Amino acid sequence: MTSPFDLTPAILLRAYALGLFPMAESAEAGELFWYDPERRGILPLEGFHVPRRLRRTVRRGVFEVRADTAFREVMEACATARPTTWINAEILRLYGDLHRFGHAHSVECWRDGALVGGLYGVSLGAAFFGESMFSRVPDASKVALVHLVARLRRGGFSLLDTQFVTEHLSQFGAMEMPRDDYRRLLDEAVTVAADFEGGEPEAEDFEALFGG
Repeated sequence: MTSPFDLTPAILLRAYALGLFPMAESAEAGELFWYDPERRGILPLEGFHVPRRLRRTVRRGVFEVRADTAFREVMEACATARPTTWINAEILRLYGDLHRFGHAHSVECWRDGALVGGLYGVSLGAAFFGESMFSRVPDASKVALVHLVARLRRGGFSLLDTQFVTEHLSQFGAMEMPRDDYRRLLDEAVTVAADFEGGEPEAEDFEALFGG
């Protein structure tokens, strides 16, 4: 457990490099707790599976997909996407600071000028730590995830951490691994340079992701 006044962006990045991440018990809670699961969820970037129907949605360009144009709005939408949430005011502040320092990013789906879905996470070296996603219309968060993976692959990332494996993520090939195995991947990834901003995906990146 940690007091909000104990945490800085530098400490938060150091914790991520060690395999830790913070969560609040509720949106109203004033304290954060560190988590280090015995089994860690990841999405293999080279084994990412895109269901056939979702491929068609991505190819049709149903959404305008942007990165880092509405980071705070994405976080706030994620915080209200469920009846209960672990995103409290301190999480909003900390990750907002990380975004300003270039270590937290959002991928957003827009339609008719409205933000309808997206996700956010933390980048450190060649590791990306997915934090949360939301969707106000069908498939918006899924399309954001596909664009994230295409961007990470183009940008030279090697690890996409999902923290846990959910039924939703399982359809994309998410898998669990023991903590020690995860840390070996993490130790290697955080020492390698990768480029989120310069990883804007092209059409060929999606075709490679879809398998041709």
